[in-house]
This record gives sequence, structure tokens and C-alpha cells, in this order.
Amino acid sequence: MLLTAREVHKTFEAVGGRTAVLRGVDLSLDSGQSLALTGESGSGKSTLLHLIGGLDSADQGQIFIDGADILAMDDAGRAWLRRGTVGIVFQQFNLIPSLTVASNIEFQARLAGKYDADWVDVLIDHFGLSSQVAKYPEQLSGGQQQRVAIARTLASRPRLVLADEPTGNLDEETASNVMDMLLSLVTEAGAGLLMVTHSAALAARLDSRVHLRVGQIE
Repeated sequence: MLLTAREVHKTFEAVGGRTAVLRGVDLSLDSGQSLALTGESGSGKSTLLHLIGGLDSADQGQIFIDGADILAMDDAGRAWLRRGTVGIVFQQFNLIPSLTVASNIEFQARLAGKYDADWVDVLIDHFGLSSQVAKYPEQLSGGQQQRVAIARTLASRPRLVLADEPTGNLDEETASNVMDMLLSLVTEAGAGLLMVTHSAALAARLDSRVHLRVGQIE
């Protein structure tokens, strides 16, 4: 199993005391599979994604990625995991403004020592970015920036792709096109995909769906 989360708990400090956001979440995902994580705002979806991505630590439980317990890793270990094994696509594009499109796409793969020029060319072509590679993020539309962000995530061929509302800032047609590309390339790379979404239509396109309600999987 590529991803296994067991009895994951997370609380945060709030006015009047601590608030339980995740209350014993169990989740699993295998290579080549896609899973949609749905739920109301505040249900803990993004929190769970951040824990799986090693951006935060759980209070209790276990999260294994490719057999490694990420909650037992230090910050350096989790950072290395994000460079090569886990790729994260955020709703905000988080592109580096001083780098061209080509350099943004290559950036993470080069950091991880997994740069493959042929694979980057495939991504640039597949995402329709061939005419944009010399431009800078500020010169692109929102849809183009999101395609660059996804291409950057896939450039290092991560085993697990985490996507937090990856099309939330896009219009319906652009969102559908970006999802076509994301699903196609995740399949081609043999990666697992865990995607947080509010869209029932997008969730229906993935292999399976789970719903998070008040910090627990229904």
C-alpha cells in the first residue's frame, strides 16, 4: 500500500480551549489509484492533506508512505520526502516569480536530483506550455499558472500526488481541461493521487471517494 493513515488525530488551540479537527482518521491508497476527499468547510480535509504531506505533525496516529512512517521523521526527513516521493499541488500556484516557466517546472526535480529533460518536455507539451516556457508567472493567465504548478509537481515523478482544490481558482472549462491533464499524467507516472475537492463532478472522475465529516471518515 502506497499510503496508509491509521487513527490520525489533530487538535488546534482555539478561543476557549483546544478544538479537535481530526478524530481518528483511517485512510489508504495504492499506487495507480486516485481518491477524492470531500467534506464541508472546516471538516479537516486540508489539515489531513498537510499531515500526509509532512507539512504538520499529528497529535496521535501513524501515516506511512511507501512503508516509511512520516510522523517519526524530523523536519529534514519530511522535506526530503516532499522533494522526491510526495508532490503537492495547492490551490494557490506558489510559483517563483523570478524564474521562467521552464525553470519553475524544473525547480523541484532538480532539488530532488531527479531532473529528466525528456519527462519535462513531455509535461510541457502535454500541458500546452511550449509557447510559454520563456515567460514569467506574472505574464500567464490563472489557468496557465496552475498548469505550470501541476507540471512542476509531476516533474520529479512523485510516488504520491496530493492536490488541495487544484482547480478551485479556475473556471469550469479550464478546470475540466486541467483535470484531464492531471489524471492522464498521474496514470502515466504510475502515481497515487489524493485530491481534496468540493466539486462532486470532479470527485466523480476519480477512482473512489471518501467523505470527511466533523473530523472523521464516513
